[in-house]
Amino acid sequence: MTDLDSDSHRQLRWAVYWLLIAVAVGSMSGRLMSVNSVNRMDLEIHLINRQLAPIEKELESQNLSSEDFEAKLHEAREKIVAGRTLQRPFLSANDRSRWLAIRALAEQGTYEIDKLLDRDVWNTIDMVQHRGRDGELHLYSSKPPLLITLLAGEYWVINKLTGMTLESHPYFVGRFMLFTINILPLAWMYFIIAQLAERFGRTDWGRIFIVAAACFATFLTTFAIVLNNHIIGAVSAAITLSYFVRIWCDGSTRKIDYAVCGLAAAFTAANELPALSMFALIALALLLRDRQAWLVGFLPSAVLVAVAAFGTNYAAHGTWSPPYAHRYASDPEENWYQYTYTVEGVEIESYWANRQGIDRGEQSKWVYAWHCLLGHHGVFSLTPIWLLSMVGLAMWLRSSETSERQLATGIALISIVCLVFYLGMRPLEDRNYGGMTSGFRWMFWFAPLWLWGMLPATDSLASSRSGRVLCLVLLAMSVCSVSYPTWNPWTQPWIYEGMESLGWIPG
Repeated sequence: MTDLDSDSHRQLRWAVYWLLIAVAVGSMSGRLMSVNSVNRMDLEIHLINRQLAPIEKELESQNLSSEDFEAKLHEAREKIVAGRTLQRPFLSANDRSRWLAIRALAEQGTYEIDKLLDRDVWNTIDMVQHRGRDGELHLYSSKPPLLITLLAGEYWVINKLTGMTLESHPYFVGRFMLFTINILPLAWMYFIIAQLAERFGRTDWGRIFIVAAACFATFLTTFAIVLNNHIIGAVSAAITLSYFVRIWCDGSTRKIDYAVCGLAAAFTAANELPALSMFALIALALLLRDRQAWLVGFLPSAVLVAVAAFGTNYAAHGTWSPPYAHRYASDPEENWYQYTYTVEGVEIESYWANRQGIDRGEQSKWVYAWHCLLGHHGVFSLTPIWLLSMVGLAMWLRSSETSERQLATGIALISIVCLVFYLGMRPLEDRNYGGMTSGFRWMFWFAPLWLWGMLPATDSLASSRSGRVLCLVLLAMSVCSVSYPTWNPWTQPWIYEGMESLGWIPG
């Protein structure tokens, strides 16, 4: 393809963008509508049939009419099913932790999840225990409460309008909420990426490639069927980038642009703590660009998010510091991760008191760094399209446009800072690759930044057949990785499972 920017080319590109976005949204929606704990389906059916068998035999001995036999058998099945629910649309302790807190806040007006726990459906390991305002010990989600509070508001509205609850209609309510908080925001992010491609791209092929990569080759699409903070973080990062470009590259002095940029940057940091590095860099840059617009627009928006984040944390836990800051103290009252609790008459010890498998942490920092970058959870081994981003960022640094060089420098800098934070500064118990997950999820929010960084590389490779073939191979490999966890993103990556099957990793 050529790099002509005629109206006909632009219209054709946007037609392709919308086709890609529509296919991506439809694909994610289809997966969302079928989301279920498929590993429990056969078990539930087996247990129901085993309980039903003696009842059926007893009914057969009573010489009932066929109508009475079927009616009584149906009644017996309904009673068994009502007490034998194992399937659930919430696929991990990680997302169930948030769902439990959402239920507790909307249904009971408290962040305490004790009364909602059971042993089969509504349970999680991602929780902490500390004394509540009543002086008694209670269990709470260990997840930051700001996002939980916002989603509890949506759930409260759904409940008041329909009468449905997450307990009575978990599939409908849960899927509807995930569509609104995952899939619709992702569609918005794809649109932003398309706008950035149009603004900075030089070839038709390169522009279309990064939109295709955004739609199908990042783990954000994988996680669209579960409740998580990474999609919200990535979408916020995309909005931040879009408005920062308006200010930094296009010279906007509109206070509304500063306000939206501040709001999005702060909200990204509220959902992805290491994104504080991005927030700090952007805050400093925009302060130097236009102090008045920064004071009137950027600062108030950022403060609003900070107040909401710290305020909801205090409302939930009675302290300004998040739960993960309360796990190293020698004082039992301040070690919120070491506890026991009772559910349905059974005393259970906190999972974090005796971590299992990958959650024990990788002993060697060097081994951890290898597997996070190029190994079984590798950013570049699982999604090799990001290699194009690294090359592209290096190319941006040689751009004739000062603003483009500065933007690339900023993205490269925060990428290095966050990688160093995760790979070299975390204690043993945090070196767990993100837990049971199909990718190194703590870097997912970088997707829109790295997609922008990819543009010079894809534009350059577009001029040759071999270059385009290379891009397509990297794209196909990335799509393979993000498509591998078909039923549940909270599973190990295909490289990890392959190594485990070969005996290279203890089972």
